[in-house]
Amino acid sequence: MAKLWGGRFQKNTDKKVDDFNSSIRFDKRMYAQDIKGSMAHAEMLGKQNVIAKEDSDKIIAGLKELLAEIEAGKVSFDIDAEDIHMNIEKLLTEKISDAGKRLHTGRSRNDQVALDIRMYLMDEEEEIRKMLVHLCEVLIELAEQNTETIMPGYTHLQKAQPITFAHHLMAYFEMFMRDISRLDDCRKRTDVMPLGSGALAATTYPLDREFVAEKLGFSAVTQNSLDGVSDRDFVIELAGVLSIIMMHLSRFCEELILWSSHEFSFVEMDDAFSTGSSIMPQKKNPDVAELIRGKTGRVYGHLMGLLTTMKGLPLAYNKDMQEDKEPIFDAIDTVKLCVPVFCDMIATMKINKETMEKGAKGGFTNATDLADYLVKKGMPFREAHSVVGKMVFYCVENSRNLEDLSLDMMKEFSEIIEDDIYDAISMQTCVNERNIIGGPAKETVLAAIEEAKKRINL
Repeated sequence: MAKLWGGRFQKNTDKKVDDFNSSIRFDKRMYAQDIKGSMAHAEMLGKQNVIAKEDSDKIIAGLKELLAEIEAGKVSFDIDAEDIHMNIEKLLTEKISDAGKRLHTGRSRNDQVALDIRMYLMDEEEEIRKMLVHLCEVLIELAEQNTETIMPGYTHLQKAQPITFAHHLMAYFEMFMRDISRLDDCRKRTDVMPLGSGALAATTYPLDREFVAEKLGFSAVTQNSLDGVSDRDFVIELAGVLSIIMMHLSRFCEELILWSSHEFSFVEMDDAFSTGSSIMPQKKNPDVAELIRGKTGRVYGHLMGLLTTMKGLPLAYNKDMQEDKEPIFDAIDTVKLCVPVFCDMIATMKINKETMEKGAKGGFTNATDLADYLVKKGMPFREAHSVVGKMVFYCVENSRNLEDLSLDMMKEFSEIIEDDIYDAISMQTCVNERNIIGGPAKETVLAAIEEAKKRINL
């Protein structure tokens, strides 16, 4: 078929080149944004008397009809028309004849694709934001149920100090709230309308760019036509935000994988979110968590791919920039696949509260509290640290916990220890005495949960 841009050419493009050059197989997902942008552009052209109002009205009516047909599954896109933009224009022209040929007046595919991708990403950002808000709601609900569920906190994957499962969950709440904030910030920089930039040097037609921006819901218009068609940092920024979201999901999944092992047994995945082994009948594998952890690398790869594609491109548009679509589309799809299944997985998992508390009692997680006890009795902290270190060594050598030592035995290490020591180093005291802002005490976590509800507008 004759190309819409083929007037200067005397030969048809090679069939392999058509296939190689075409992007319709992946950019067709932007059909709604392309049609919406074209309708606003056509309305503006008619308002500005760039084309006849009658033609403008025909174009808009034809595009509305075409949108309905696409959504009803009645339209097949043509690979020879290269991309979604040329496909829409071709289908429109077939529908309304010559009026359709006037649609592209005053624009280039360069600013058209820049418009479409911005609109598409803003729509997807809103969907992902809703998913993250729901995830935060699930975390809050789980935290409310576990303000007294004591577990060991870790550094270096070594038992460190006792906390509550609620406190642990709310740490991830904070991470995902920052992800929402990053997504909102990214959207602000995406929310700039590039149409009117033309191929690179704007246009001689009296376009009303602010009118188009208002019709499409953009907050601003781009201020430089070269930047308008060649900028893709908003795509890269979104890929970065999505990578951080996946990183947070992956860290949580890593913990769930460890915790669901026999060695930890802190949690058990619901049968609906686990798989078995083809050879080992006893296995219950946390495959959902493992897949999310694995898919994180996939999203990271897309970020690096986008950075690498853009790093050497001179201004303005280059065909290399067609390679921005598949990575960001797949990164979006991956996050949208992972977040809902992660929410359901953690909402349905069984929490073994007794095992968690038992884990906190082992590993001397109350050693710091014993040192703090001595400090409050007047001993310098560095000396207290040394005394408790010797007590821990004794317990390790004799397979005992600190709280198992008799008062007389404790006094051999320090005479200032009294019988109130046992309450001071109980798991409940160790947790609930840490009641400053940000601490794991029940009252502090409950206050954090109430504040979290306000922040998430529950």
